Amino acid sequence: MTDLWTPGQAGPHEELVDRIHRQIARFARERGIERAVVELELRGGSRFELDAVLPEPGYGFVTIRPHPGDDIPSELILPVGMIERIELYAAHDKPSRLGFNVPEPSG
Repeated sequence: MTDLWTPGQAGPHEELVDRIHRQIARFARERGIERAVVELELRGGSRFELDAVLPEPGYGFVTIRPHPGDDIPSELILPVGMIERIELYAAHDKPSRLGFNVPEPSG
């Protein structure tokens, strides 16, 4: 495959993050909710409830911003390949959870 992109190489990070944001917005819109709850699981089992995903710094890495908690870093820069899965929930499915901030579309 000539189009295979792996972490550590230049990749379409902004497009990937934009597409994740669009999926989160679609999920919330279809359920008639203001914000979805987004949980990210890393390879190895670590889980974070997210406030934001950012395409920086690139070169195979993105930045995630988890909601604050005990022993939770403010931001993590991680290789895209470390992401095992992203789960979306309606807030009423996880009542103690905060939602994800989807940025307004640019342009």
